[in-house]
This record gives sequence, C-alpha cells and structure tokens, in this order.
Amino acid sequence: MFDFVRRNTRFLLFVLFLLVIPSFVLFGVEGYMNMGDRGQVVARVDGQDIRQSAWDAAHRLEADRLRQAMPSIDPKLLDSPEARYGTLERMVRERVIRAAAQDDRLVTPDARLAAQLQRDPTIASLRGPDGRIDAARYRQLAAAQGLTPEGLEAQFRADLSNRQVLAGLMGTSFVTPAQAEVALDAYLQRREVQAKTLRPAEFAARVNPTDEEIQAFYQQNQALFQAPEQVKLEYLVLDLDTVMKGITVNESDLKTYYEQNIARQTALEERRASHILVKAPAGAPPADREAARKKAQELLAQVRQSPERFAELARQHSQDPGSAARGGDLDFFTRGAMTKPFEEAAFKLKKGEISDVVETDFGFHIIRLTDLRAPKQQTFEEVRPQLETELRRQQAQRKFAETADSFSNAVYEAADGLAGVAEKFKLPLRTAEGVTREPGNGASGVLANPKLMTAVFSPESLEKKRNTDAVEVGPSQLVSARVLAHEPARTLPLAEVKDRVREQLKTRRGIELAQKAGAEQLEALKANPQSVQLPAPVVISRENPRDLAPEVVEAAMRVDPSKLPGATGVDLGAQGYALVRVLKTLPREAPPAERAAQEREQVAQWLASAEGRAYYELLKERFKVKIEVPRPVPGATADANR
Repeated sequence: MFDFVRRNTRFLLFVLFLLVIPSFVLFGVEGYMNMGDRGQVVARVDGQDIRQSAWDAAHRLEADRLRQAMPSIDPKLLDSPEARYGTLERMVRERVIRAAAQDDRLVTPDARLAAQLQRDPTIASLRGPDGRIDAARYRQLAAAQGLTPEGLEAQFRADLSNRQVLAGLMGTSFVTPAQAEVALDAYLQRREVQAKTLRPAEFAARVNPTDEEIQAFYQQNQALFQAPEQVKLEYLVLDLDTVMKGITVNESDLKTYYEQNIARQTALEERRASHILVKAPAGAPPADREAARKKAQELLAQVRQSPERFAELARQHSQDPGSAARGGDLDFFTRGAMTKPFEEAAFKLKKGEISDVVETDFGFHIIRLTDLRAPKQQTFEEVRPQLETELRRQQAQRKFAETADSFSNAVYEAADGLAGVAEKFKLPLRTAEGVTREPGNGASGVLANPKLMTAVFSPESLEKKRNTDAVEVGPSQLVSARVLAHEPARTLPLAEVKDRVREQLKTRRGIELAQKAGAEQLEALKANPQSVQLPAPVVISRENPRDLAPEVVEAAMRVDPSKLPGATGVDLGAQGYALVRVLKTLPREAPPAERAAQEREQVAQWLASAEGRAYYELLKERFKVKIEVPRPVPGATADANR
C-alpha cells in the first residue's frame, strides 16, 4: 500500500538496523556500555556517561552482524555518519527506557519471565525431542553473550520490564473509523498536476568553459581531484583448503569410513504405487471419519475381489485429484516423500500386493504396489575420491583451530615480515599494489574485507610496517598483511585530470543554470500560466506518484488547495529543478472493505507510534538527555565527495 516508503533511503537504513540486529531486541546495547571510561563523552543520560569507546564497540557489532546477514550491502552505507549516529541514538534510547523502568518500579515477576522464555524462538530451538531445554546449549547461548545462564535470564527480565515503559501507552492507543478516514483522505488525496523537470545535462551541453575557468575551478576544488591513499602490501591467507593440502588419509581409515557410511553411498530404494483415497481430514467430525472408513472398506472388498479393476475403481472413486485420472498412479517415490503411515504400508508390500485400509491425516487409502527399483550399492572404488575429500575436509576442520592459533601467534611474533611465516606454514606469500582504504566497486576477495583494511591502514601498520594481527575475513579464513610501501593521498596535476575538471565544471554550471531557469519559469508560470509549456496533466497521489520524484509529489501535495490552480518549484539538487502546476484535488478512490480495514489499522499504528515518540521525548527531558555529538546533515558526505 505505502510503497513510497521503501524509496526513502534514510528510513530504509533505520529499519535495517532496527529489525536485522537481534542483539538489540534480545540483549540490548547495555553490554557495550560498560566498556570502561575510555574516550570522550558522547552522550549523557540520567547523569550517566556514554563514551566514545562504547559507541564504537556497539556500532562495530551492528555493522558486522549486518554484513553477515547481507554480504552484498555497501560497507559505506554501514559506516556513514548517519548510520553511526543512529547507533548512538539507540544506545541513548535504551538508557532512557531502562531509567524510566527503574524509576517507575516496573518489574517482571517470575511467572511472566517463565512464560516469555517458553515462547521465545531462540530458547525454543534449544529443546530436544522430549521437550526439555538442552542445558549445555543453553549455557553456550549465554556464554556467546558473555553471560552466565542466570545473567541471561536477568537480561530477559530487564528487557521485559523495559518494554512496559511504552507498552502501556502504545497498547491502549485507538482511533475511531471517522478519525481514520479524515487522516487517510488527507494523506492519500489525489491531485491533477502538470510537472516537468529541467535537467542539468541539457544546460551543461551548452557550457564551454575557458582554460582560465578550468584552472580556477581546479584550484578551488582540489579535494575532488585526488588520488586516494594507497599501499603496496604482502599478505598470507590461511584457510581450510590450505590446511587440507597437508592432510593425507590412509587406506584403512578410508575403508572404515566407507563401511560406516555404506547406507549413505547407496541410492535410496524407489517404489511405485497407486492408491484410492477417501477423503476425511484429521479435523473432521468423528462421524464423518467413520463414514469415510466404511466407504474405504467397501472399496477394498471390491479391489480384493477384482484386483485387475484397481485403476478403474480409482478413476471412479478416488478423491485425490492429482492421481485419480491416472488410475491412482503416484509414480516412483522414496522414503520420506509420503506421510509416515502411508510410507510404512507401501514399503511393506511386495510387487502386486494390495494393502489394508491405511489411515492418514488426509483420509483413508487403499494402496497397490505396482513396481520397485532396487538400489545399486556403490563400490569402494567408485566412491573413493568423494570419501577421501570428505575425510580430509573433516580432519582439516578439526585441525584448523589449532593451526589458526599457531598462525596468529606466528604473525605477531614475526611482526617485521611474513616470509618466515609463509615458509613455516607452506603458504604462498602474495603481494598487491594500489590497495585503498575503501575497495572500489566490484572488489572481491580478502582485500575487499573492511576489517582487514582497517588493520592495514592502522597507524601501527602504516608507520611501523608491522604485520597486522590475523584477521578473520570469513568462515575458517584468516589473513595477515604487511605494508611494504605507503603513498598518502595527493592532488593529481591539472594536466592529468583536465578532462575530469572540465566535465565537473560543466556539470556544476548545468545545475546552476537549470535552477536559475527553473526559478525564472516558476515566476512566469505564476504570472501567466500560458507562458510556460507544460506536459499533459496526470493524476498523482502518494500511493501512485506516476514516476515523479518523492520531493515533487510532496511539493504538489503541499500546495494550498484553496488557491488552485497553483504552482510551485522544487530544487532537486544535482537532478535539476522541477516545475509543478496543481490544477485540482480529487478524493481518493474508495478501497475494498478488506483494504479499508487494513488502512484504518495502519492509521492506528501511526497514532500509537506518534504517541510513543512524544512520550519518549518527555522521558528525554525527565532524564536530562544530552547528546554531545552533532547530528550529521543527510547527504553532506556525498556532497563533499561529489
């Protein structure tokens, strides 16, 4: 319904961090607050400081988890000033909510905690077949968060208490149908508009800058024409494949492994059957189930009397629409493909035999086995290469942890070079040139890993030329690198970038000319609508923007409806300037009943969220929140790099 929201990048970034990072839902950020008193104070809540070190730690964890969840996401998006500031705001919010819960003495009784633990999907995944929680796995879950089981339960309890702060307000918010309709009619109102965009490219094509203008632009914008900081480095990669190369498997181990896995190496037995189904869903009344059973018994008697008529009777009486027309034929299947009672009956039959009535959740079946394919057991020699690879990989996985520790120690102890480490572990010593802090588009492999680049461009690595620590860049993959040469960022000479300077100057002039022309045409349009040529009218709304930019749609919706026709202009920055003439308003189309109910529910959720935000602002005042870091200006980074 509200697809336009998904085109809002800042909102998308907020949702990603709000929903994808489970640690903030379950465990909060408090664990990253208590990082000591290192670094400057970046925020204060209720007299307690949040320091730079805690902020950095929390954001690293968020970014790392989001990279794991979405490997293709642009690292620049995660490390942008807006993303970092969002992390700080959430840290502040959690402190505020916690302080409110404590101040209002909101507690979670044992019964509610136990019920929540029963419902939590993470805890539920730890249950065994008998329904009991695996204590060892529960301790592992707690340890992964640096907690004891008791500490984990305390975190759950605190989280439930904190939720009560806003739940009482937001959970009781409501909106009447009439109020919802007023809001929706205003928000989803349609407008008939004429709109055109003056594109900078059209104006830039007319610009022909002189050499003097190019020289002046270059001098004023040298930051735009810099070669990035780059290094030449050597590096080692230790991964599972490397460890596998040093592993050999003896013949006896291979044969033992073959014997232990012979069933897996054998193709599954296949059976072909036909059936007659009398439907009786598991939830059907007992009387209906009994009537279906009786009918199946009658059909079975007919089949027993004339087995050759099985296909005919299936076509006449089977209630399985997928197989009835084929005389009940189900084709070949293996174990696990059918429901358990059906499977057990079918795999007990000999070819040509007919089962008794078989009861399943679908109803009652009569099964006839029509064919079978006996499995062919693969010989040891046939599967030897596969088995050898599997065994070597298993042994490599067990050995990798030990090798990784030795590798990490070796690169640390031999901090002034990697050649000796390469020889010790029989690893190829690789080199790379032109490596930058931020890998270019399309970069792949270990040198595109942000954590490794952070280590490579650290002061110790750049200035002292020491080996980096072993950095985990992927599952069972460690990398250590050493800078051989460092080239700081430098301004490229004008002769080398003159064409780029000319194009950027033309682009900037094109933007300026488009905006100037747009402002002039807007004044003319307001004075005399016939003096400016506009395209044919179209009907737009926030739901259906008709390919117009969101800024243009919002500008059209803000035009005073009492002064129509009316005109407005929109500065689109690098995209130029938009002229909009609003001719008239149109009511939104009446939605179907189901959709109307969904829309009213959406308005209620918006109202609840708005009330929750307003209450949170009051709590910020109550607990004297102060964020010392200025809020970044959206798009400022991109503009600076343009």
